[in-house]
Amino acid sequence: MTREGYAVGLVPEDLFEHPNALAPDYSEFRVGERLLLTGHSHQAWPDVGLSAQEAAWHDAARLVDEKWGEAFARAAAVREGFARLLGVTGRPDDGDYALGGSTHELVIRFLSALSLSDRPRLVTTDGEFHTIRRQLDRLGEEEVEIVKVAVDPVESLADRAAAAMDARTAAALVSSVLYRDARIVPDLAILHDRCERLGAPLLIDAYHALDALPFPLLAGGLAGAFVVGGGYKYCQLGEGNCFLRSPPGCSLRPVITGWFSEFGLLETGSESGAVAYGGGADRFAGSTYDPTSHYRAAAVLEFFADRGLTPELLRQVSQHQVGRLARRFDELDADRAIVTRPDVPLAGIGGFLALRSDRAAELRAGLRARGVLTDHRDDVLRLGPAPYLSDRQLDDAIIALGETIRELSRSK
Repeated sequence: MTREGYAVGLVPEDLFEHPNALAPDYSEFRVGERLLLTGHSHQAWPDVGLSAQEAAWHDAARLVDEKWGEAFARAAAVREGFARLLGVTGRPDDGDYALGGSTHELVIRFLSALSLSDRPRLVTTDGEFHTIRRQLDRLGEEEVEIVKVAVDPVESLADRAAAAMDARTAAALVSSVLYRDARIVPDLAILHDRCERLGAPLLIDAYHALDALPFPLLAGGLAGAFVVGGGYKYCQLGEGNCFLRSPPGCSLRPVITGWFSEFGLLETGSESGAVAYGGGADRFAGSTYDPTSHYRAAAVLEFFADRGLTPELLRQVSQHQVGRLARRFDELDADRAIVTRPDVPLAGIGGFLALRSDRAAELRAGLRARGVLTDHRDDVLRLGPAPYLSDRQLDDAIIALGETIRELSRSK
């Protein structure tokens, strides 16, 4: 159903037809004219983001240094939006949300709060995104023991990570969806419970889950977990919109700490003379920042709410789209020496289809030459659909993939 060309009251079927009912909302990115299968690395932004960025400029010009009241209101809306994506609604036991320009700066603050001198051991996996992977590798060069649990088989990953925990472990850091191939990590509550018993925080990287599938934090038995994530991918918020959710009652004192952490204490100071921290997630706060990203994010989050683009609806759309891409790929009967599709159940896949190929870079280049934008990591070609693409566009992309595979087969 549309009103003046714009999507309202959406049901999943509206997004399968051609033209896609959402496409007019993304006119700047021309999603109806382009085959954008970059949905895992960078989805298009709805047009409301542009007017929001302009509003940030106009508020700065109009209000000068008093713009921060408007900026903080947008930041509050962004925190509320991320909380909704984790399935929480503001109860006292829901936790608090610190915002940052990147997940890296938030992970750094988290790591700086750990007693690594007393518990010099961190448990993670060998499938983490570079934010965690690189930083932990560097800590490993400084005599911190980094235990990397193999992601395969993913069905037992949580159990094996829990078994790797011991009394010397300061924290565990794992993903809820693997960034490289979109596999969902099940049973994280097992690892959460083990961390709780040992008094070691659990940090879950949920970046590749947000708005690709529901992430019911409390219902999933993860109330005591820290969660890091951001809006550059499936949330369509653009750069500069990341968060760290801390559980209720958190008393950690990060060494890497910004002055916004004591924002509410500037008038009174600290009676003890020690470095003071604000309440809740303020203890992980940073410092002066460019608020433009929060203007954009608040507008896009409101757009998603107005259109009814909930994580539940988006999961239905994503499963339909990834499933369609998989079926169309299978129908190609492609040269297995060039590319294969791993045998992963559709329900175990996040927001994109991963294809294995030693020539993934060539496949990506061939698709680009045919007007299909994708991305790849190592030997994985990633086809990332998005809710503004129609079934016809997905089929056209697979036709182009078939042409590319045949071209590479002839060049063997």
